[in-house]
Amino acid sequence: MEVVHTIPELRAAVARARQAGQAVGFVPTMGCLHEGHLSLIRRAKQEAAFVVVSIFVNPTQFGANEDFSKYPRTFEDDRRGCEAAGASLIFAPSAADFYPAGASTWVDVEGVSAKLCGEFRPGHFRGVATVVAMLFNAAQADLAVFGRKDLQQLAVIRRMVRDLHFPVRIVAHDTVREPNGVAMSSRNRYLSAEQLAQAAAIPAALAAAQALAKTGVNDAVRLRDAALAVLGSQPALKPQYCEIVDLETMAPVTSTAGLRCAIAIACHLGTTRLIDNADL
Repeated sequence: MEVVHTIPELRAAVARARQAGQAVGFVPTMGCLHEGHLSLIRRAKQEAAFVVVSIFVNPTQFGANEDFSKYPRTFEDDRRGCEAAGASLIFAPSAADFYPAGASTWVDVEGVSAKLCGEFRPGHFRGVATVVAMLFNAAQADLAVFGRKDLQQLAVIRRMVRDLHFPVRIVAHDTVREPNGVAMSSRNRYLSAEQLAQAAAIPAALAAAQALAKTGVNDAVRLRDAALAVLGSQPALKPQYCEIVDLETMAPVTSTAGLRCAIAIACHLGTTRLIDNADL
């Protein structure tokens, strides 16, 4: 497995793969990889012979109160994980090299980024969309794999790809979970064993809404209240939002009838912010 640090090196490697008749898959990450990330790499390997994984802690998606410098960097562990999962190449640029001096161009996906995390993390999705657009342009892959845990991010990327005609197929991969059902996240490392157990109320809340939806209930208030009742049973959890949303637009709905919807939850547990979602 090769490791490169510049866009010309990346493009040369991708060109060689294409000349060999290989499809190119891409998995963008910020490193600190866990089993959820590795499952994305394995999924990409099922879809493409040559898989590029980017490891880049993107400064532009961190808000004013989010400490970019404290984001965990675990490159050697990440490298070993990528190789074991079947990655062909790691692209690990520096921020100074990746963002040109004086860069002032942004990709802002309006509407779909406005609510949920967008409301509480201003500028976050502008940073995400911009860096993913840059990575797509650098890697020039045939497909890119994203996890469904970051549901709003997935919707933002899909809209960007559609609107800007990126020639890349977006593959959504199911959320990988801890044994107790909690969605795997790099942030889980900040949770104590007790907190990880408390966090199980989040997938339980999702399951409560899903169970009610399966009985034919489509009223969003009732579905939301079913989830909130479960979250409320765990005092350590401080819900930031719990919404029933349209899967394409991420806009809250009053009824799920005739729509493809999901329930999306964000909670604080101590100083750690956790997100999760489930289709309805």
